[in-house]
Amino acid sequence: MTVSKNPFYISPEDYLEGEQVSPIKHEYRQGQVYAMTGAKNPHTVISVKLTTLLDNHLLNTKCLVFNSDVKVRLEEANCYYYPDAAVTCDERDITSTEDFILYPSLIIEVLSPSTAAFNRGQKFTDYQTLSSLREYVLVSQSEMKVESFYLNESGVWVSQTYDKGNVVHLPSVDFKCDIAEIYRKVPGIK
Repeated sequence: MTVSKNPFYISPEDYLEGEQVSPIKHEYRQGQVYAMTGAKNPHTVISVKLTTLLDNHLLNTKCLVFNSDVKVRLEEANCYYYPDAAVTCDERDITSTEDFILYPSLIIEVLSPSTAAFNRGQKFTDYQTLSSLREYVLVSQSEMKVESFYLNESGVWVSQTYDKGNVVHLPSVDFKCDIAEIYRKVPGIK
């Protein structure tokens, strides 16, 4: 999300209409529209790797994995975000022909220096308004580091950090892999 803000309120309907014809993607937060900038190679490689690994893992389930081309609608927070990856197992999303999903159980954001604070703070707070969300994952593009925030049985968000040599476990979809697999071929990461 970029820093420049539109000072005028945009309705969600006007945002969705504009997004259908816009040559670039925008995120929407409570009446404000934010242009999304292009990602650097490490960001893109990590995003593709994660969506591929998750899609292979969930191949024989009803769950769908989405990349950053599909928005997540947060009705209660009045937002539309484009996460780097999202998983939904909800029939309402699976059969929908909309350009957004409403019931993701897992959301992954790859961090860049310009988005890290927002993704950790207000964006995570906004995502927590989703009753379907069970896990929120932040992935560094500059070092081998994955942070998972998982909603436990007591309704408390628990965090787990993985780094070099660890096996990453995403309990919301029972996914496990060596962190090195996520970062394989990522420029600048050893």
